[in-house]
Amino acid sequence: MTRLILKILFLSLSIAISLPGRGAETDYYGFKCLEFKFEGHDAKIVFPRNPEPALHWIWRARFWGHEPQSEVALLEKGFHVVYVDGAEYCGNKDAVALWNHYYHYLTTEYHLNVKTVLEGFSRGGLYIYNWGSENVDKVACIYADAPVCDIRSWPGGKWKGAGSPDDWKAHLLAYNVTEENVNDFRGMPIYNARKLAEAHVPAIHVCGAKDETVPMEENTDMLVKTYREAGGEIKVIVKEGGGHHPHSLKDPSPVVRFILSHTAPELADPPPSVESKMAINFRGNIDNCRIKFEHEKFGRVAFLGGSITYNPGWRELVCDYLKQRFPETKFEFISAGIPSTGSTPGAMRIVRDVLSKGKIDLLFEEAAVNDATNGINPTVQIRGMEGIVNHAIQSNPYIDIVLLYFVDQDKMADYNRGKTPPVIAQHEKVADYYAIPSINLAKEVNDRILNGEFTWRDDFKDLHPSPFGQQIYFRTLKHFFETSWKATLNNKQIARILPVKTLDPYSYINGHFKPLKAATLKSGWKLIPNWIPDDKVSTREGFVNVPVLEATEPGALLKLKFKGTAIALFITSGPDAGILEYSIDGSDFKKSDQFTPWSKLLHIPWLHILTDELSPGKHILLLRVSTTNNPLSIGHACRIHQFAVNN
Repeated sequence: MTRLILKILFLSLSIAISLPGRGAETDYYGFKCLEFKFEGHDAKIVFPRNPEPALHWIWRARFWGHEPQSEVALLEKGFHVVYVDGAEYCGNKDAVALWNHYYHYLTTEYHLNVKTVLEGFSRGGLYIYNWGSENVDKVACIYADAPVCDIRSWPGGKWKGAGSPDDWKAHLLAYNVTEENVNDFRGMPIYNARKLAEAHVPAIHVCGAKDETVPMEENTDMLVKTYREAGGEIKVIVKEGGGHHPHSLKDPSPVVRFILSHTAPELADPPPSVESKMAINFRGNIDNCRIKFEHEKFGRVAFLGGSITYNPGWRELVCDYLKQRFPETKFEFISAGIPSTGSTPGAMRIVRDVLSKGKIDLLFEEAAVNDATNGINPTVQIRGMEGIVNHAIQSNPYIDIVLLYFVDQDKMADYNRGKTPPVIAQHEKVADYYAIPSINLAKEVNDRILNGEFTWRDDFKDLHPSPFGQQIYFRTLKHFFETSWKATLNNKQIARILPVKTLDPYSYINGHFKPLKAATLKSGWKLIPNWIPDDKVSTREGFVNVPVLEATEPGALLKLKFKGTAIALFITSGPDAGILEYSIDGSDFKKSDQFTPWSKLLHIPWLHILTDELSPGKHILLLRVSTTNNPLSIGHACRIHQFAVNN
């Protein structure tokens, strides 16, 4: 009898739990979650602690609990979160029918808002767009994260993506299509999203630029084209360097703000100010140059860097700003940017290109892009940047120096992986050691793109910024100036005191050029007064129609006496760049390849370090052209513009 009673109680409990809305209570990131069966499918409802009056809700399509940042943030705002598992339907008409029933249940039994927010990760994109396109009046907005928008891309793998053969068979079966007629099939997001766009349902997508599973160009880009052609509002946030995983954003604020703006705008937090995204490390101020500009009515400002400094844009805007800020001051601006060059050539050429022009009051230095893209190792990054900073302070203890870190996609990818770009970490060591300000425009731009303010592809364009990007750079610099110069009570310059020892004992703090005539040409070398390449390969301004020492045949030999800890060659490395062999003070010859990843397309300026850890004092270099060759090169040439030493 007891056993019968227990069995009846167990069956009663099982039936009760299987009824919609009557199930087990669990915890979902600190919120009450009801788990139950709905028409035989696992279902969930998560309840906010303080429901907002309109009972808004977000509907997760697949992968329950994965990267729930946006859901948790919305729960805090009073939203409900719901889910029903229809994985076997692959987002087809059966999935739409299940969702229709679940929608009816949620809006009648729990009185949730008649309009839902749809959330689809990956293949969840099929569910939200397929259901949403049949229920446009029931959708407040859409949040899609690396969504599948065309089954031919995933799981079909018909183009760039690898696809998934087993899932492809399942999807063909679920949608009742075949390999032969799938191109005629219109029941997927890249086509049916048009209905949502025409109904003015706003959407936001978050995607990884390097997604190889659900390639953005085969999915989101195609849907965006459809959406915008139909007059719909759609926003895309692209994580540079990001793949298919991880989904979402570490800080979901842009997604949450978008959703709230189309559901409960009164609950939205104010967007962060532009200034809050600026990554400036002030490390004091730059009052020395301000005092000079104001009291002596003269200022000399130098810009040292690569192509982003050489090209017009932020530099000219800064010059115009300084002239307006100090209208009675006469300025001398020194533009010392050379495309393709970073901190190492900067340390060697600072005397010729900057310090020889007179006492510098304000120096802008940028090398983070080229130091990274040119493959300069971390030790040399320190030695080059410290060389520039230390040498500049030697020349004028009252100089103000600003380090700039401009943006490129590799740096954005590092930040999106949660790491500081190594080159910025190295340059920051120098900035910290010498207590000089730095402005991390790479971090600011990436943060603002993730914040949904603008895009890389459409707005910033490239590591050589569009006019829009140049204005971003300038606005941050202007904010830096005006924040640094708020206090004007101090009108006495303060000298910078160089540290007792350098960060690295071999830093290029006394780098400079040694003239070509200092070399003794043994054989095979000749001085060309006005070198012009005899091929059609591009050159850089300042590295053509100028003197070079040239050797083009193996065995060419020269000798150079020099003094210092480092010896380098400032060369142009083109398609015919060869391998060099060098001996210091009679040592065995070592090989050094001049050819670079860019040499096929450009006679690229390159500071080619032979050695930089010599003992101080006098040395003799023997340099010859090797008989061996880089297989990518078409010759053995070496063209030297300057010898560079550090003593």
